[in-house]
Amino acid sequence: MVFIVEDDVSMRRSLTNLFKQVGLNAVTFGSAREMLQSKLPDVVSCLVLDVRLPGVSGLDFQSELAKLNIKIPVIFITGHGDIPMSVRAMKGGAVDFLTKPFRDQELLDAVLAAAEQDRKRRSAEQIVTHLRSLFEALSPREQEVMKLVATGLMNKQIAAELGLAEITVKIYRGHVMKKMRARSLAELITMAATLGFRANRTEQT
Repeated sequence: MVFIVEDDVSMRRSLTNLFKQVGLNAVTFGSAREMLQSKLPDVVSCLVLDVRLPGVSGLDFQSELAKLNIKIPVIFITGHGDIPMSVRAMKGGAVDFLTKPFRDQELLDAVLAAAEQDRKRRSAEQIVTHLRSLFEALSPREQEVMKLVATGLMNKQIAAELGLAEITVKIYRGHVMKKMRARSLAELITMAATLGFRANRTEQT
């Protein structure tokens, strides 16, 4: 899905036709506010955004999206671009900054790159969500054991840390491996890192 925010009606129509020709669905808006007030489908997508818009400018809209934690990749288009604009856009995370008139293929390449970026982000977030649900299903003690395993401690050290017998820690660790569906210790540590548990104990929160 390609969202287009552009106040020029003829430009919106031209972009919509271009995307249709390559099998991409497009939804158009005449302003940033119009887009914000719409219910957007939760699908892999990107935003083709004009810099100069009525009301909120494209660059300010990019900042507003970031504040709202809306992570849609942005491609800027403008007929009045300059270096400071492009620098601000790219620092804000824009995928590309195209000056009109641009070649159709330039825009299509940018859109495909942005869609792939959004697809990867969504996939990564789904993995984190799944791992978090598995972690939250662990008992409080199992969660403690998993966090300590992630710091690189051995069973004996974890036992001393928690005031448990080493055999008890082994049992908890086995439960953690099974419930987290980890096939190896290395995979469990990777899962812990994905959830934000750091391997360095001095940095553990």
